[in-house]
Amino acid sequence: MIRLSKLTDYAIVVMSEMARRLDTVHTVAQLADRTGVPAPTVAKLMKALTPAGLMVSHRGAAGGYALSRPAESITIADIVVALDGPIALTACVDGAEEACGVERLCPMRGNWEKINTAIRGALEQVSLADMMAPPVWLPPADAPRPSPHPG
Repeated sequence: MIRLSKLTDYAIVVMSEMARRLDTVHTVAQLADRTGVPAPTVAKLMKALTPAGLMVSHRGAAGGYALSRPAESITIADIVVALDGPIALTACVDGAEEACGVERLCPMRGNWEKINTAIRGALEQVSLADMMAPPVWLPPADAPRPSPHPG
């Protein structure tokens, strides 16, 4: 199963809250209170997202954090890469941290990159703003559809 880390999930929650109040500098305590994400986790997120260029840190008495750009221009891929590293499904994919022991002999080598590229592309097409939109619920495929001609 392909699964994002809890840290990435929490980042999307926290960043969405920040985007709702874009002109505000947010403290770790405020974000923890408003999102339910524990303060130590919010602090860890800010420390990872700031050097990645997704947050801006403000020092001083009125200090805190703000998004570096609007939610429409932050992709889910940006967040995943900032927290989890390169999007790589297997060890033989470009950017993977681990080396594959049978890479030279593997007939799949190179073909995994097609899947990796598709997933990366899909994550690049979804913005933080998209994640903030209310979900659209579609009826199950086998649900009866209303007749276009009443009566």
